Amino acid sequence: MTAHILGGMIALIAGVLALAAEKGGALHRGGGLVFVVAMVVMAVTGGALAAFIPERLFVVAAGLSLYLVVTALLTVRPPPPDDRLVHWVALGVGVAVALLGITFGIEALGREGGQLDGFPAALYLVFGGVAAMGALGDLSMLRSGPLNGHRRIGRHLWRMCFALFIATASFFLGQAQVFPESIRYFALLSVPMIVVLAIMVYWLLRVLWFAPRRARADSFED
Repeated sequence: MTAHILGGMIALIAGVLALAAEKGGALHRGGGLVFVVAMVVMAVTGGALAAFIPERLFVVAAGLSLYLVVTALLTVRPPPPDDRLVHWVALGVGVAVALLGITFGIEALGREGGQLDGFPAALYLVFGGVAAMGALGDLSMLRSGPLNGHRRIGRHLWRMCFALFIATASFFLGQAQVFPESIRYFALLSVPMIVVLAIMVYWLLRVLWFAPRRARADSFED
């Protein structure tokens, strides 16, 4: 439990530092690496604890977090080109998390109130859908070869940011009892999560939309 809490706290701090730092700089790279390690610790310990309770949503969230940060790291620090096994293993993990989330979501829909372990079906389906989207991206990359340029950065970016979103939600909503009762409102505690998603969308638009358009415009001018 201590490792899980410490991992979560370090992940939040390192994730915020990596987001705020100059992209590609030493602080960004160092903060990102610390974030990945802390998220792995948090996901492994949290997933194991949740499996015993059981709280199946946290099992799915832990699996998704682990999958996202590892594949995000592999995007910027890939193994040798002839070593594709690690990518196939990552794809298998993504598919497993997707099936787990969607299966639990369907089970929740069939229950009274549409909930499983106290959580609505939508959360299971969203996490399962995100894992499925990631797995499809993995399969596409395995078929077409390593990504370059803005597509490589975009793949790394959304996976890291969504993992940070999960960590933020786990702390501000999952541990809401640690906050003073005067501010313990869903709308207020959701603000950090919305900020993380907004930053993710901003950088994705900048990397995947505006940067390629600017590059094409520059090429026409030349």
